[in-house]
Amino acid sequence: MTTLTTHQLELIEKIRALKASKNALVLVHNYLRPEVYEVADYIGDSLGLCEKAAETDADIVVFSAVHFMAESAALLLPTKKVLLPDYDAGCALSDMITAEQLREFRAQYPKAGVVCYINSTAEVKAESDAVCTSSNAVEVTRALPYDQILFVPDKNLAAFVAKQVPEKEIIPWMGYCPIHHRITADQVRRAKAENPNAKVIAHPECPEDVLMIADEVASTSGMISYAEKSPETEFIVLTECGLAQRMVRDMPNKKFMSVCNLCYDMKKTTLDSVYEALVNEQYEIKIPEPIAIRARESFRKMFALTSVPISLPSLTSLTSRHG
Repeated sequence: MTTLTTHQLELIEKIRALKASKNALVLVHNYLRPEVYEVADYIGDSLGLCEKAAETDADIVVFSAVHFMAESAALLLPTKKVLLPDYDAGCALSDMITAEQLREFRAQYPKAGVVCYINSTAEVKAESDAVCTSSNAVEVTRALPYDQILFVPDKNLAAFVAKQVPEKEIIPWMGYCPIHHRITADQVRRAKAENPNAKVIAHPECPEDVLMIADEVASTSGMISYAEKSPETEFIVLTECGLAQRMVRDMPNKKFMSVCNLCYDMKKTTLDSVYEALVNEQYEIKIPEPIAIRARESFRKMFALTSVPISLPSLTSLTSRHG
């Protein structure tokens, strides 16, 4: 349980009052500081947060996460004001490919389709055929009508997908999430030796030799769901450290150990920055419309290829490039 300071308790009350007076929604990613959970209307992964925002009649959405996630919300919810509490909260993985690099990559494989992981910029999404998340990457890749798939930017997720979709040639971009990529198989084996009864649950951004040790591979929301539904009571969690903190908070009767690294960009968001975002309505995410139109189409394609239960009017009126 997080011990809150007097200053934090005061901020929590001020933020709650501001949410009510401004008709605002505060969305918080699983990896954030636990004290920020206290002002969240919903805690989840990047797509789950966008889905929750789509259900609300709030005028302002404070997307407490990193830049590409707030961009996704702004793309999918063009009628709402989307604020990012810390504008410098970036993502090393999304920075590993640019739109120009993707255009050059695609030019080398003119018959290939492009699946773009959601951990990417709006400009990169605009150059892709379909967006995917860690939970639906296999489904999207399998459904696209191409025998050859360029998968950007995460090579580890690409390798995971390639094993599940052997009928297609998956050509990865050599990007990776440093937080997950630095988790090693030796670390996991040591943790397992110290906790022999624990189930290992891993995020698919981890290296392939780490995933081979895991009992379950899933998105952050999938990892939570697995732990909730499992009859087991001990788990080793392989992802950013904040997720295990959330699991301890939400499932106090179970034991969670983590092999993890901190994402300092995720930790940049504080109660103070959420408060300042609401007071000043600052750091609004705006995407040039020519880019937004094409990036939304890549999202629309994902929803068309999967059974994601989401209703986004901004996407239904678009005409697909793919027919």
